[in-house]
Amino acid sequence: MELDQETLKLLEQLKSKYTKSGQDLKAYLEGLLHSNYLDYWNYIEVDTLLTLQKPRTPIKDEVIFIIYHQITELYFRLTLHEMEQISEKKGNIDAAFFTQRLKRINAYFRNLTHSFEIMVDGMDHKQFLQYRMSLLPASGFQSAQYRMIEMCATDFVNLIDKDHRDKFTETTSVEELFEYIYWKAGATELATGKKTLTLTQFENKYSDQLIDLAKKYASKNLWAVYSSLSDVDRQHADLKEQLRQFDVNVNVNWPLQHYKSAVRYLHRNPEDIAATGGTNWQKYLPPRFQKRIFYPELWTDLEIEEWGKQGIIDLLTH
Repeated sequence: MELDQETLKLLEQLKSKYTKSGQDLKAYLEGLLHSNYLDYWNYIEVDTLLTLQKPRTPIKDEVIFIIYHQITELYFRLTLHEMEQISEKKGNIDAAFFTQRLKRINAYFRNLTHSFEIMVDGMDHKQFLQYRMSLLPASGFQSAQYRMIEMCATDFVNLIDKDHRDKFTETTSVEELFEYIYWKAGATELATGKKTLTLTQFENKYSDQLIDLAKKYASKNLWAVYSSLSDVDRQHADLKEQLRQFDVNVNVNWPLQHYKSAVRYLHRNPEDIAATGGTNWQKYLPPRFQKRIFYPELWTDLEIEEWGKQGIIDLLTH
């Protein structure tokens, strides 16, 4: 059987590719001859994936809890992948590329927000209250990828506790700023105000890594990249809207879904149950308390003043 011209052209291209790197095309073709066909289950590592759920109790709904958090971490990984593409793009980045990647990120967070009903209504209330105590002091608070998304999104000062932001200047070190990052106040023991073991564990494992990331992205976080665009690109309406939507998705919609879940499972009149790990969820989760905004320059004074208000209203009326 004679090789057609298209096949011969492909072989020539392969030969050129391998020759440039000092490799022998024939050796690679022989390897291809003896290799097995790729299949879905090995490529996706399905069998391995399905072994990663290791509940601590025999209570059935704990598996749901584990799988959903694993799905969440994979969406966070996708988000960081897109943010890296924006920050690391070689050559001049333009509004079209930036907007396209932001649309992907916002799609990931929309899926996360909409799917959180699995956590709110998809588990048995009694079962959750039974197995949750076996998870101490682990907490979703300890998601390092979520913290990384925040640091890759905005100037670090916007992540500082709102009561301390005015203390610092542009020359303040990341290490000093890190001591006042907003989420530390949310991981205090309700009774004593001391750091929870949840926070201590997290800091011991991730503080150095997060500080290094903050330094790395000081000049290439999403706001820094946006600020480096041309005047024309910065006025791109769709780009600005995608940045605003990302701000709302991360700082309003996602925390409010957690707040809704916490109210569903942890609120009892007249007293609240402490969250897993002892985090102060009543003050930590509602956006109106944090006023955490990635891109304050893109919002009006009134929108900043009422940050998260509409989300709370929607939450209480649905």
